[in-house]
Amino acid sequence: MSHSFPCVDLSIVVPAYNEELRLPPTLDRLHAFLASQPLRYEIVVVDDGSKDKTCDVVEAAMLRIPYLRLVRQLPNAGKGAAVRRGMLSATGQIRVMCDADCSMPPEQLPRLLAPIIDGRAEISIGSRYAEGAKTDVKQPAYRVLWSRLANKVIQRSLVPGIRDTQCGFKAFTAEAARDLFKRATINGWAFDLEILALAIRRGFTIEEVGVEWKDDNRSRINPLSDLWKVIKEALIIRKNLKRGLYNTALPAAV
Repeated sequence: MSHSFPCVDLSIVVPAYNEELRLPPTLDRLHAFLASQPLRYEIVVVDDGSKDKTCDVVEAAMLRIPYLRLVRQLPNAGKGAAVRRGMLSATGQIRVMCDADCSMPPEQLPRLLAPIIDGRAEISIGSRYAEGAKTDVKQPAYRVLWSRLANKVIQRSLVPGIRDTQCGFKAFTAEAARDLFKRATINGWAFDLEILALAIRRGFTIEEVGVEWKDDNRSRINPLSDLWKVIKEALIIRKNLKRGLYNTALPAAV
């Protein structure tokens, strides 16, 4: 019941952990938009060892959505591990990571993909702070504080010049995705930082794109404990960079 081209133009990778409620409308919205575009595409949902009916709702959606695939990851390993597995199993010439809550509307995809399609960049990252970004919903103060603190803590040492490292809307050429995610090691919240830090050091061109976004008040971010997790993982990334751990591609295990 799963259909995909051997090689497609665009892969949308959606990591999911206990997303039986938020995922179905996201898949329907992605499909409705992508089906209207002149692209061969696939949607790859990576279930990160969910304990609810996430896999069931994806399998049900596969009956009505062509080119939807389910990849199971057991046991639960973290969002970074799920995105890594999805990026490496995808077949698209461009590969996009997209959160299960659809906080970045599919209609923003052309804006995100433009730097890659136009040949200006190999990686395009959605930003809530770059020029052109907008939202109709005011983000809770704790979310703003968490995002800004996380970025301030690590920006100078790991990803200088990038204003929004944590936005869950990023696009990669197939070459960049394979190169970077084969080397990645971080399974938790800071996986974005690792990928972007690696991209800078390996010479991939990155463009930050202001996008329209919405806040989901069901977010699972804990502003205190998760900030410390990001800081801890950022320190691990710095140590790994200094040790030259990333100089050769690592096994794609999660």
